[in-house]
Amino acid sequence: MRFWFAHGSDVPIPEQLFTQVVLGILSEDLAPGQKLPSTRELARRFHLHFNTVSAGYRKLEHHHWVEFRHGSGVYIRDKRPDTALSPVFALDEAIARVFQTGQKLGLSLYDVRSRLRHLLELQPPDHFLLIEPDENLRQIVVAEIQSAVTLPVRGCDIEGASSSKILEGAIVVVLPRKAAALRQVLPVNADVHVLQVRSANNELGKYLPASPDVLIGIASRWDEFLEIARTMLIAAGFDSDRLLLRDGKKLSWQKGLDQTEGVVCDSLTAVALNKKLHAIPFQLIAESSLQDLKRHQQFVSGL
Repeated sequence: MRFWFAHGSDVPIPEQLFTQVVLGILSEDLAPGQKLPSTRELARRFHLHFNTVSAGYRKLEHHHWVEFRHGSGVYIRDKRPDTALSPVFALDEAIARVFQTGQKLGLSLYDVRSRLRHLLELQPPDHFLLIEPDENLRQIVVAEIQSAVTLPVRGCDIEGASSSKILEGAIVVVLPRKAAALRQVLPVNADVHVLQVRSANNELGKYLPASPDVLIGIASRWDEFLEIARTMLIAAGFDSDRLLLRDGKKLSWQKGLDQTEGVVCDSLTAVALNKKLHAIPFQLIAESSLQDLKRHQQFVSGL
């Protein structure tokens, strides 16, 4: 395990040593029975006073994290102290994993500290913000996200995202095809969650194969959905003449759908569809992305 010490810090060196060893144990960087550097070695390597290092080790021994073996050195105890089960040390363990991850990613201590400081200084997010230029697609995705999370979900186009005010308190989400364009207008340090989309083949495939003689409806306010669904069903063997397309933006868009065996539609259109019709909803956002947003919501709710 690599040690570091900030000589000009408000935190005393013995406390820095104590904390680093405890975090090392909690993150399993330091294993039971592992020998620690000697007091003399640490003092020489980091230009510390012998008594300063000794004070840190004595505190670790007092709290039962390490043991002194006469004539051999300082070792991690085989069993963690009972205090390790407390909520405070549970939090320390979580923080230790953050530092461990940073180390594995090749980040310096300064990078990890700067990132943590940045997150702590931010206003805790209180809503999700979907940035998508296509208004109809935006409405569909906002509805899907809102069905999975409890924080409010809002939407705007890319031009709107250039305003710093609209980003305040927002957890920014975007569809893959617009991620690159969005990063050009957002601040460099802005966090962006790129949503994953479902596979149309996997999602609608469970309804196939179906008889090509049946009449199938396709309904959505999003033009691209109509074209994607039509293309897929034709590829699956349906005659294009047996597909009834309905643009949800038009009046009387449900006319004729009662003659179909089922209506392939987006999740938002499915809600507006006549209950007597057999809706075959296709959710755009992958379940894995929705679960990620739920976990992120749980995290920020605890800030």
